[in-house]
Order: sequence, then structure tokens, then C-alpha cells
Amino acid sequence: MRKEHFLIDPEVIFLNHGSFGATPKAIFKEYQAWQYELEKQPVQFLGGKITPLLNNARVRISEYLGASADNLVFIPNATFGVNVIAKSLKLSPKDEILTTNHEYGACVNAWKVCCQSSGARFLQQEIPIPIFSAEDIVDQFWQGVSENTKIIYLSHISSPTAIRFPIEEICRRAREAGILTVIDGAHSPGQIHLNLNEIDADFYTGNFHKWALSPKGAGFLYARQEVQHLVEPLVVGWGWSKHPDFSTGSNFIDNLQWLGTNDLSAYLAVPAAIQFQVEHNWPVVREKCHHMLAEVLQRINHLTGLSSIYSNEDEFFIQMGAAELPLIEDLTQMQKHLYETFRIEVPLIEWHGRHFIRVSVQGYNSQEDLDALITALEKLLPLYT
Repeated sequence: MRKEHFLIDPEVIFLNHGSFGATPKAIFKEYQAWQYELEKQPVQFLGGKITPLLNNARVRISEYLGASADNLVFIPNATFGVNVIAKSLKLSPKDEILTTNHEYGACVNAWKVCCQSSGARFLQQEIPIPIFSAEDIVDQFWQGVSENTKIIYLSHISSPTAIRFPIEEICRRAREAGILTVIDGAHSPGQIHLNLNEIDADFYTGNFHKWALSPKGAGFLYARQEVQHLVEPLVVGWGWSKHPDFSTGSNFIDNLQWLGTNDLSAYLAVPAAIQFQVEHNWPVVREKCHHMLAEVLQRINHLTGLSSIYSNEDEFFIQMGAAELPLIEDLTQMQKHLYETFRIEVPLIEWHGRHFIRVSVQGYNSQEDLDALITALEKLLPLYT
């Protein structure tokens, strides 16, 4: 795997794949081919061809995600998916939504808005770092569960801290307790092997355009058959009335898949992105990236003198990981300095009064990229601390 496979600017050391992803040239070409088909004859494409094309694409993603195609629908992104579920589930003033203090801000906002209108409570259970074991995470999180907990909302892989949460055990306990589970898998597809049937969450939403390499604007929402009747569309379109041009026979899919005139090419390019991973032996690529990341995080910790937030165990991160930094006087300026002087694109994050650098390592990254990051930090940290 080489940087030449991707559209990433070769003059930039791109260590921020986790924010928006990056698409290989071959997949972008596929995406543009679908756009051309759409523009060549929009009426025939959107009015007649699109439903069977999306059905075929859903079958391919169902194999990739380990779930029935009938339980999956394409959506623009994971934040969209969280909004769909947050606004679908009926809440009362006594209800509680339990999550952690590691969640993505946009999705936290979605739950807070729903709580404001319903009177329900949104509770963020603190999961302290460093992380010592999956069992500790589960036990710490479960301390927040009460008789009023109606929904558990969790990231599979956290955005700010990149921690992989043990959602399987939490979903199992929640099922036994009669609590609905909503999992934000924005960073999961492509970064870890997924089997949604085994995870057994009630709802799971994720992105293909981050680690699964698809063009931007391709995500999915999974719902178990038993809870699909709870899901309501954010946008009511033709699918709601079972219009013959757009109907798949599933209320869940019909209500969500068709939002009106839209470019659905990113969805149709996802099977090609999955095939790209197969052809390039992605488990091997992923493992190589993981080892490179583990090493650079250790080097950053050695440079700063601060402990690993993963207690030196690498089971909690895959291709994206965070290392704590000393308190920086101007975090925004230092990030700008990294880019403008060293051409390194990497996020510096403020999280609960602490500062972190979050490093993503994808197939196009090299050891030279990570060495350059360490060199830049050696020069800049004394200037900003």
C-alpha cells in the first residue's frame, strides 16, 4: 500500500484520517462513474434504477458488517443515524439516557436537544483514564445504570480518546435489563472487523467514508428487526407512502433510504471500497498500521514524560490513538504551527481540561511520516509549554 493509491496531497503528512477519512483513487473513479450515470439520465436513474442498485449495495455491506441486509439502510453519516434514533425514541421526564464522558460532541448535542423537549435526563458516566481493562470499563460504566435508564448510548471507538469500548458486554447486560442500546460506530468499519449480529445492539450506526475508504457521505444505520417499528424518518419522502418506484418492501428501509433528490453515488461506491480492501489484504495493512501507531504513541509518551492513557496495553486502540500532552499555552496555534511549518495534519484536542494529540495511521502512511511528527514535537513542545 502506497500514498500514490490515494488522493491525499503528497506534500502533506496526513495523520488525521480519523476526522474525515481519505479515498483511494480507484474508488473515487468508481464514485464519479456513478455520478456520470446519474447525470446522463436522471429520470431513469433515480426513477427506475436506483432502488435495485441500492438493494444490491446493501447486500454487499451486509456481508461486510455481519448483519442481514433487511436490517441495514444507507444514511449520510453516523451523526445522522444518531439523530434518527434520538428523535424516534419516545422519552418521558423520568427516563434517563446513559453515556460516557468520551462521546462525540455533535451526537451529545442530539441527545441533549431531545432531553430538553421531553424532560428526560442525559447522564455522562465518567470513565477515567488510563484504561486498565475492559472489565474495569464495564463495571465503571454500569455504576451509572438506574431503574430509570431507558437508553444506553456509546461510541464503539471514541472520537477524542480513540478508546475501543467493550460494547459487546454492555449490550449483553443491557438486553438482560431491558435497556435499549444505541452504538455510534463512526470509526469502526474498516478499522476493526465487525459482526453486528454478534454485537447484538438494538441500533448501530457507522460511517464507510472514514476507515472503510468510501467517498464522503456514506454511512449506515442498523436496527434489529424487533425494534425497527420504533424508527421514524427525519425527512418524510416518497418511501413512507410505499411509492412503487422506491419501495423495497421494508418500512424501515423505505422510510429512511429516499430523502428526495440527492446524489446517492457515494452509497453505490461502497462495494468497490470493500473490494479494494479485499484486493489489498486489508487485515495485514491494518495490523501494520496498528504496530506503527503503538510505537509512535510510546515515543510521544517518552518525549513528554506522561503515561499512556491505555496503560501501555494496545488492545484499546487500533489505527487511531491518543497521547496526552502537557498543558499547551495555545493549542490552536500549535496545531497551526505543525501544519504551516512541518506540513503535518494532526489534531490537538482539549478534553476535560487535559490536552491530547490524536494520531491516525492509515495504509498510505510511512515510518518517515511518524518520524517527522516526533521531530516536529521535539521542536514545538518547548515553545508552547
